[in-house]
Amino acid sequence: MNILFMGTPEFAIPSLKALVENGYNVVGAVTQPDKPKGRGRKYIAPPVKTCALELGIPVYQPVRVWDEGFLDRFRKISPDMVVLVAFGQILPKELIDFPEFGCLNVHPSLLPKYRGAAPISWPIINGDRKTGVTIMLMDEGVDSGDILLQEETDIGTDETFDDLHEKLSAMGARLLIRSVGEVMAGTLAGTPQDASLATFAPRLTRETGYINWDNEAEKIVNLIRGLSSHPGAYSFLEDKKLKIYYAVPGKEKSSGEKVPGETGMLMETGLQVATRDGHVYLKDVQLEGKKRMFIEDFLRGYRLLPGDTLE
Repeated sequence: MNILFMGTPEFAIPSLKALVENGYNVVGAVTQPDKPKGRGRKYIAPPVKTCALELGIPVYQPVRVWDEGFLDRFRKISPDMVVLVAFGQILPKELIDFPEFGCLNVHPSLLPKYRGAAPISWPIINGDRKTGVTIMLMDEGVDSGDILLQEETDIGTDETFDDLHEKLSAMGARLLIRSVGEVMAGTLAGTPQDASLATFAPRLTRETGYINWDNEAEKIVNLIRGLSSHPGAYSFLEDKKLKIYYAVPGKEKSSGEKVPGETGMLMETGLQVATRDGHVYLKDVQLEGKKRMFIEDFLRGYRLLPGDTLE
């Protein structure tokens, strides 16, 4: 069976490798075009392109998969199955309907919860204790196709986006291999999603990461965890952006009145910052123009006094 793989970021790589390692014939990898990054604006290949070339798989990088040029190439490839993992473009109906064995999508949430662009971050931000991976048979909707298989996992209280990303990526690859085999054997049927239970995981914006210190400590820490390390939750210190990658909550009230965002002492648990109901202790930060570092190292080079305020 010929499989056409479609994916772009690091999350997709374990699934691509798993297909090859399990003997499936991956006839091509479709990924996003190279993009300029950094100060030099040097064009950087997406991770799936680099991986596919190392595996000897032909790579296709259409600007739009709806363009007739790519659709013509797709017809010539004539895949029996399409596997899509975090590709980054909406697919046309022809591409979804063409493969005999369907178009399978590895989605990192327990659909119908968290349909959309950021399904790993939002469960952490919202304080959920469980998430998982869904293998879905794609349709023309947004993550609305029939569910083939699902696997659930706990979200640890100190687990960050990076941690969960790695775990779900590996889970997705394992579940994908099982799904492909059962679809080929005709032993796996899809189950329609209950649309009334659907929730949305919108794209992360600059505003998403802004920390409101006049909030509960646990909610602030969940936001920090859900955006660490990318794109990063942030506050401002003397008009410079301060990204915060790791922090822990504290419920105890300090002696005396502190306004939300006001800094306290450096303690074993981190730098104390006042919130609505207690404190957050900052442990891993990066000031604009500086390197990321532990809070103890940061404070050796930055004079921050108790009573200073993060805005």
